Amino acid sequence: MSGMMTASSPRRSVGDAARLVKHLITSSPSRFAIVIFAALILLFTGLLSLPISSADGHVTPLSDALFTAVSTICVTGLTTVDMSTYWSPFGQVVIFIGVNIGGLGVLTLASLMGMVISKRLGLSAKLMAAGDTNPLRAHGGPVNESQTVRLGEVGQLLTTVALSALIIEVGLAVLLYPAIVMAGVDPVSALWEAPYFAAMSFTNTGFAPNAGGVLAFNDDYLVLVLLMAGVFLGSIGFPVIYTLAKHTWHFKRWSLHSKLTLVTTVLLFFAGAAVFLLLEYDNPRTFGSMDAADTTVQAFFLSAMTRSGGFNAIDMSDLNGSSMLVACMLMFVGGGSASTAGGIKVTTLAVLAIPVWSEAKGRQSVEAFGRRIPSDVQRVGLSVVAWGATIVAISTVAITQLTKLPVIDVLFDVISAFGTVGLSSGVTEALPDAGSYILAATIFMGRIGTVTLAAAVAATSRSQLYSLPVERPIVG
Repeated sequence: MSGMMTASSPRRSVGDAARLVKHLITSSPSRFAIVIFAALILLFTGLLSLPISSADGHVTPLSDALFTAVSTICVTGLTTVDMSTYWSPFGQVVIFIGVNIGGLGVLTLASLMGMVISKRLGLSAKLMAAGDTNPLRAHGGPVNESQTVRLGEVGQLLTTVALSALIIEVGLAVLLYPAIVMAGVDPVSALWEAPYFAAMSFTNTGFAPNAGGVLAFNDDYLVLVLLMAGVFLGSIGFPVIYTLAKHTWHFKRWSLHSKLTLVTTVLLFFAGAAVFLLLEYDNPRTFGSMDAADTTVQAFFLSAMTRSGGFNAIDMSDLNGSSMLVACMLMFVGGGSASTAGGIKVTTLAVLAIPVWSEAKGRQSVEAFGRRIPSDVQRVGLSVVAWGATIVAISTVAITQLTKLPVIDVLFDVISAFGTVGLSSGVTEALPDAGSYILAATIFMGRIGTVTLAAAVAATSRSQLYSLPVERPIVG
């Protein structure tokens, strides 16, 4: 009898744990996603702390291991150590795997974990996945069918996430291999560098396996263009990839989210390049020493990388102060929702800019591409910007006070951390342990998403069954 009780106890424990996890998934998907991400960071911190992970065989200090783990899982690219020399082959493989896990996205990863545990994608998990795949559904309350991916398509969407990541990274690696070899890299070394650069570009991370990083290819247009293509595909987001796969040449069938993402992304890409050309054309440390072709390519590359790519073909500290400020703006916006990019997202920028245009045109409602954008979506957009600005402001003040470094340099690295970009003015590597912990927290909050963070803090939403009297304060 006691033997039977002993045998059944582990079974009951496993069952209780499974029920607890399933309850957490269904009752608060956002909190579950944050727990999963935090658990992954702790796991990879432990792996990177092992002596086998460092090139010299010593235990990596906790601050460096934790910061690298956060930057890896959150696909950021900032680092407190030299990535090409500090880590052993084992450590590099751990980072490569971590970046691909993190690139799937926090809510997509949570949905997949929910499928594994519950053996099926239940209604709550479907709603969670639908909310991530369409950022217009990022608040509490009933799900509006017009604002979500149909529940029957969510399973297909999750398949698209995994397949698109695999196909794009393999395709990029195949194209990058001959380009890297032609650039002078040893063919054997290129077998590692090609898939590494492919993964780091698609996940918008920006780590480099070689000494000097992309600076070693700053005059190789083919490599730069392929890296830009990988960053673009990763930054538009899985919902857009899903839409393009279904309705490639049928623009009218594209979702409003896909249209806003692509149009805003392309506009920022060209506008950013034009502004950098204007501000840096006479800077002898950057574009001033280049010919017209080099200047044009470098301007577009810089515009793409400041959106979330993280690779740099010029030293960021050589930019003019005005260019660094523009770079901060682009990094704060970031890429598309449910993508490997960070920031407040291009759709957030679009839904806040469109009302200004509508007001100028005298329209009563906010419209885009023949669709009306409801006011609750605009409120979510304002919340995202407010959360993001607050996080950036607090981190910048704290690190500036701690280090006494120039505020523009600190602001640059803080926004790069929040937007999970990975570009640095040199501040990150010089941070004391306390500063690296603050920046790691900024990366974490930026990656999991301000809306997700808010939803996790306020896990329940209550309906208000009455309306208060209306009174208009003076604005402006």
